[in-house]
Amino acid sequence: MNATFRQLQLFLSVAELGSVSAAARACHVTQPTVSMQLKELAEHVGLPLYEVIGRRVFLTEAGRLLQQTARNMQQEWEAFRQRVDKLQGLQRGRLRVAVVSTAKYFVPNLLGAFCQEYPEVEISLSVLNRDGVLQRLRANEDDLYIMSSPPDDLEVTTESFLPNPLVLVAPVDHPLATKRRIPLARVLAERFILREPGSGTRRTCDRYFQRLGVELNIRMEMGSNEAIKHSVAAGLGIAVLSRHTLHADPAIDGLAVLDVVGFPIESNWYIVQPKGKLLPPVGVAFLAHLRDYLAAIKLPLC
Repeated sequence: MNATFRQLQLFLSVAELGSVSAAARACHVTQPTVSMQLKELAEHVGLPLYEVIGRRVFLTEAGRLLQQTARNMQQEWEAFRQRVDKLQGLQRGRLRVAVVSTAKYFVPNLLGAFCQEYPEVEISLSVLNRDGVLQRLRANEDDLYIMSSPPDDLEVTTESFLPNPLVLVAPVDHPLATKRRIPLARVLAERFILREPGSGTRRTCDRYFQRLGVELNIRMEMGSNEAIKHSVAAGLGIAVLSRHTLHADPAIDGLAVLDVVGFPIESNWYIVQPKGKLLPPVGVAFLAHLRDYLAAIKLPLC
């Protein structure tokens, strides 16, 4: 076979994103270029690699085998690059981080400070819902993973590094917005807007109310913190959100944090790695930087 490394990279992007057009955008090439390269790759293999059903790509058996092979080759190449970087000193390298969507409110600050110290380091940041991050974790596609609810069914190591308080938010003109020490029973009469089932915020929220034996009156479930904030501001209900998703002054978004007994719900952000994973030098440096950075400053909740 005469497949090129670039063809394998394009194929992996299509396999992971489920779309030729999405892969073209992610790889900064045209859609016809991706289609042509994958056609040549399939000819080299001698079997179809995928089929398109309802505009979505589904891998064939040969495609799934190639995906795993290409992923192994990519990881070996990246490991080689990291070893060369180590020989040259930590001046460059590539750090791969996958985070759940709520972490996007503070992770760029951490990465920005790291890049100032190591300007030649390349950053690959994947922002996904929790299921997407877990999929990448299972496939060992990144150096580090950041989430608020580590998996129970995978062998991983975890390190708590930042509080993640979950607060109750309501429209800024809500009758309870100016009240203090509001009994939990009072807000249970409200309609709730929550994150989708399976998200880290939702899992923590569900466990909390289940321990209390409380059932919420759920009006809507959404996969976006921004959509929830807009819906709450519009008066559609109240919500449980990470404090990190809000401005320092929530009124800027038309929101108020309610002072409810039992809130905030205490949780944490975790750095997660597959158990036994050997971090590349740039990953070790980022972990050390992260610990020092968070010890030296108070990260703004905005």
